[in-house]
Amino acid sequence: MAHSLSSVATGPKLGFSYTCPSCIWKPKPNPKVTCSAHKSNPLAGIGIGIVASSVVALTPFNADATRIEYYATTAEPLCEYNYVKSGLGYCDILEGFGDEAPLGELINVHYTARFGDERVFDSSYKRGRPLTMRIGVGKVIKGLDQGILGGEGVPPMRIGGKRKLKIPPMLAYGPEPAGCFSGDCNIPGNATLLYDINFVGIYSGNRK
Repeated sequence: MAHSLSSVATGPKLGFSYTCPSCIWKPKPNPKVTCSAHKSNPLAGIGIGIVASSVVALTPFNADATRIEYYATTAEPLCEYNYVKSGLGYCDILEGFGDEAPLGELINVHYTARFGDERVFDSSYKRGRPLTMRIGVGKVIKGLDQGILGGEGVPPMRIGGKRKLKIPPMLAYGPEPAGCFSGDCNIPGNATLLYDINFVGIYSGNRK
């Protein structure tokens, strides 16, 4: 993900979330990411796990509206997941009305990311802007590529759609801790992650 709200990010496996061989998972009572629209945060966007070539959507900043929507996502009722062969679970809160996500193109999404016990550790809503990311070419964790683009039994999301994803460790970060910074890791190894995805639209800056 972008290191700041106005830059293009390129980086190693976790983008600006950083990994390090010496990271040790340190349990916290309520692990979370604190984000700011005015300050760079190396852990911002760890929930998506973007690896390279992504930008932040240049959409009008409306923090109040998106924070209200964030609290709405945390209050959404649970739904019954459909599981596919890869181990990914998905359920649609709202089916989209527009185009499907195009392979390899940039799309705009809002998301809330949780641990398996429902603790929120990252959310684009709290930053007041949707995230722009490249889908289907390994730029995000595997569970998000499959959960948004579709495939192997998962229907593709369409613009306007809202979907919950339950991503097992092998489609997320695997056995290693992630989101490490200064020896402190935000996501433990073998973590199952839950996502609320809102497919806002296709990024207008894609090459024609």
